[in-house]
Order: sequence, then C-alpha cells, then structure tokens
Amino acid sequence: MRKILLLLLYTGMNFNSAFAQNPEISGDAFAHTYSIVARDTVTGEMAVGVQSHWFSVGPLVSWGKSGVGVVATQSFVNPAYGPKGLDLMEQGITADEALELLVNNDEGRAFRQVAFLDMEGNTAAFTGENCVEAASHITRKNFSVQANMMLNDKVVPAMAEAFHLNGNLPLAERVVEVLKAAQNAGGDIRGKQSAALIVVGPEKAENSWEDKKVDLRVDDHQNPVEELARLLKTARAYEYMNRGDLAVEEGNIDKALKAYGTAEKMFPGNLEMKFWKAVALANSGRLEEAKPVFDTIFAEDENWRTMITRLPKAGLLELSEEEIEEIIN
Repeated sequence: MRKILLLLLYTGMNFNSAFAQNPEISGDAFAHTYSIVARDTVTGEMAVGVQSHWFSVGPLVSWGKSGVGVVATQSFVNPAYGPKGLDLMEQGITADEALELLVNNDEGRAFRQVAFLDMEGNTAAFTGENCVEAASHITRKNFSVQANMMLNDKVVPAMAEAFHLNGNLPLAERVVEVLKAAQNAGGDIRGKQSAALIVVGPEKAENSWEDKKVDLRVDDHQNPVEELARLLKTARAYEYMNRGDLAVEEGNIDKALKAYGTAEKMFPGNLEMKFWKAVALANSGRLEEAKPVFDTIFAEDENWRTMITRLPKAGLLELSEEEIEEIIN
C-alpha cells in the first residue's frame, strides 16, 4: 500500500516544474558523456563513474546514498532524477520502477539518458530517442553502462567488457578501468574535460559526512580519467595515513608504522607521509632511525623543523627537550 501511495504521489507531481520543458530551447545543462553505475557483490558498495567534455560533470551526473543506491543522469541533464530517484529507492521502490515513474513524468525524456542502481543490484537505464549519436546503454545485474555523443558505437560494449574483465579489483578501481576502456574505444566525440567518481556503502550512514566512501572530482583537465586514477591512488594512500593516525591515538605504534609505511610506498614523494612515519618511529623509541628521515624532510622544507617543536604540547611527540633538540639541530 505504501509503495502504491508513493507512486501516486510522484505521478501527481509536475516533474518538470524546476526545469524548462523544451530542452532544445531551455537552459538545461549539457552532460553528453559516458558513465557507469555499479555494485560490488562482495562488499555491497555502489558507485558512479563519469567522464565528459563538459566542465565539472560530477555534481550534475553522479548521485548516490549509502544503503539506498546510485543514479547517473546525463545528456540534457534533469538533475531531479538524482534526489528523486534516490528518494524512491529509499522507500523500497526498485530501480526499474523508480526510473520508469520519473521518465513517464518527464516531458523532456526524449533528450535524457539516465541509469539507476538499487542496493539489491537491480539496474535500469533509459536512453531518449533524441540523444545524440552514438547513444546507447547496456544493463545487467549489478551494473549499467551508458553513453551518448560518442565517437562510435564501440564505446558502450567496451565498457561492459571492461567491467567483467576487472572483477578482481576494488569497485572504485574497477570503475576507473571502465572509464579508461571507454576512452580507449573512442570516447566522447568532442574530446575530454572532466570526470568524477563516487562510492557509497551498503549500509545507511549514521552521519551525512560518512555517506560517501570515495568522492573525487576532476573539474577541468586535459586527461581527466588519468587524473581521476591518480587521485584515487592518492586517496588510497591517505586512507592508510588515517589508519596510522588512529593507531597512534590507540597507542599502537607498530600498527601505525605499518600503516604509514604502506602510505609512503604508495606516495613516496609526499613529505607529510614521511614526517608522520618518522614521528611514529621516534615515539616508539627508535629515535636513531627517525633522525635521518627528519633530516631528509627538513632539507626539502624547513617548515617541518618548526612543526617538530609544536608537537609535544599537542601530545603527539613524547620526547624530552634534549631529544627534540637532537632532531631539529
């Protein structure tokens, strides 16, 4: 009964009230692009990945909520598909039902391209008849790939194949490989400009700031997908830094050193990662090992030498004044 009432409620709404009804002459944003919505069957994580020859494509196209689902809305974008689609899926309406309902109430549907994925891995996609060639989508259980204004009709099949071939990767990295495959197959006929990646979890987040596990954007770049891949690798390194910080708070220095060391290997040129590893060494009684690391850091940036003097008061460096002098001098 509740589902029926929700369907009637949305059917009675003017879905286009916030948007011009004729995309040909309206101010609806462009996002002619390729994208993927996907779910990891092991972790339950859900993701959206997108690339377009349009500035800052992420905020327009990619939508997601932990424990609910994800949405990609593109072509002549009606952003309302994002929040409204997530709202419907949160109420228990399947991806297919939610998308059908919203498309049927969108007078500009001929210009839309949209994909929904719910927390059960159900997918649904729609490509309007007026989307610019080459435009198509492929939907399967746990993923959907879609594109419009592509150089050729090989892009979407290449994306689907890449998703299957990279099943050994974490979901975020797997999605990036799909975007790379799209570009290698021809990509957007206009070229490249921006990309985005979001990943949400299988359970509803208690706090709004915990909702997205990955939230990366490349707003303007000559090679946005490659830059997105670099940012993802950097984000993974900082995940280990965060684990190291938590281990320090717990007083588990060995655990912290292991986490910091992993981060440093992933991002060897980052001084901050070297610095906190050296601090962890010093706090664990391995000051002689830490000293040459500090010297390397100070040689590149003197500000870190000043930073050392501020840590004891914050309780982050448990050394005597004499030992601190040994480090900074």
